[in-house]
Amino acid sequence: VQLVESGGGLVQPGGSLRLSCAASGFTFSSYSMRWVRQAPGKGLEWVASINSGGKNTLYAESVKGRFTISRDDANNMLYLQMNSLKPEDTALYYCAASAKYWGQGTQVTVSS
Repeated sequence: VQLVESGGGLVQPGGSLRLSCAASGFTFSSYSMRWVRQAPGKGLEWVASINSGGKNTLYAESVKGRFTISRDDANNMLYLQMNSLKPEDTALYYCAASAKYWGQGTQVTVSS
């Protein structure tokens, strides 16, 4: 099983990034997927979830209206479109499959 995140980087406040998560080794389409982040010195924070099939999504209040989670089951990919980024969005972002499988994370830094 592998979950490999990519797309992180340094961006200015107000900017955008698109995170990707490539999944392999399990039946991706059967799992609900989520993005979770960990800011420096803080605990894990759930960001967004998408159900199997992609019809239902949920977001943390802190990102609602700015972030969009999506999935491509044909290619075993999960995405997180992040707009209007704020310094407080700075964190290591993980993708996870129903909290059972986790990636290694991709760093997002929002700073001027």
